[in-house]
Amino acid sequence: MFASICRRLLLRLRQIPSAAGTNPSWPPNPIDLHFHGNSTSAIAGATAFEPCPATVSYLISCGLSPVVAAAAAASRKLRIRSTYRADAVRALFRSYGFTDADITGIVRQAPQILTLDPDRILRPKLDLFASLEVQPRKLASTPVLFVRSLDKHLIPCIQFLRGILGTDVDVCRAISRNPRGLTAADLDRNMRPAVDTLRRLGLPEASILKLLTIDLTVLRISPDRMSQIFEDLKSLGLGVTDTGFVPGIRALCCIRRETWLQRVALYQSFGVSEGELLKAIKMQPTIPLYTDENIKKKLRFLLDELKLELSEVMRQPVVISYSLEKCIIPRCAVLSVLMREGKIQPNINLLSALLGSARNFSKRYVLRYAHEVPDVVKAYEGKIAFVGFRGRDVLDPQNP
Repeated sequence: MFASICRRLLLRLRQIPSAAGTNPSWPPNPIDLHFHGNSTSAIAGATAFEPCPATVSYLISCGLSPVVAAAAAASRKLRIRSTYRADAVRALFRSYGFTDADITGIVRQAPQILTLDPDRILRPKLDLFASLEVQPRKLASTPVLFVRSLDKHLIPCIQFLRGILGTDVDVCRAISRNPRGLTAADLDRNMRPAVDTLRRLGLPEASILKLLTIDLTVLRISPDRMSQIFEDLKSLGLGVTDTGFVPGIRALCCIRRETWLQRVALYQSFGVSEGELLKAIKMQPTIPLYTDENIKKKLRFLLDELKLELSEVMRQPVVISYSLEKCIIPRCAVLSVLMREGKIQPNINLLSALLGSARNFSKRYVLRYAHEVPDVVKAYEGKIAFVGFRGRDVLDPQNP
């Protein structure tokens, strides 16, 4: 299906004099939209671009706030004197299943899309993504996809990915998980060298498939940087066939090596030994990705408020990936209520109780006791504050 779509699209493109030109069949009078590119001469000839009131007004009608609309019109040097084509662009997106909220997001991020020819420029791209069954809301998050060339970028890149991933289903899954990855890399400058490097470094084909399905942005990593990432992961004791190797690649691709080393030093400043840290990162490669402040806040809460042992936390490093405000603290509030009511013992294995899916925690500690102890529901909803496990009276005085 994908191949036939590509052939039809390429044939259609060859019949068009210029995919970037003006459609001679487009009505010349009803529409007068101009997108002024940021050329050197244009910038040199004007110190500032005064946003056109009509353009700002139209962008506001698309759902943008007045401030955002004015900034978008000025920064993009966008001028809309008639809404004929812009309305046609919005109608085209709606016909492909994009909601008004999706379209507002597209206009906010890439207002110049309103100036593109809907039938010649946009429709073939929408047909391509529709053939892969990529959902509109995924595409709306990265509207720059619609600015990239169809025949010079999108089709070649997708064909390249299909040759590695194997099926349109897998290509759809990869694009859907990170559409930005399809725009962040160039086929010959980034994508091919990246895959060649992964193979040269010994990553199995199945792992390459898994890695690209998880995050296409790894394809923009330079060969030298990728080689360094492999060295860093191997220094942790990870082999290319180990379960944590692929997540480790993805994690290290997200941060600079200097930041990686800084985070390692931060964990060690809490007293984590090198051996403990290596084992923890091997189990949960993402723990160095959180900001310094986030890491400090979580560790201080776990160690100071919950009185957990540092070695215990590092044996279960997945807890560091949990949201403190949305997950850990509400669960602690529930457990403290149950301790107060004598439903669970104070010497419960606290870390084991806190870990696990929301569904399992709710079933085990909230729904099970909701009838006998209604406060567990309030605690889980954040209506009863957690103030520690020091005694039986753990309710916030302001939330009786």
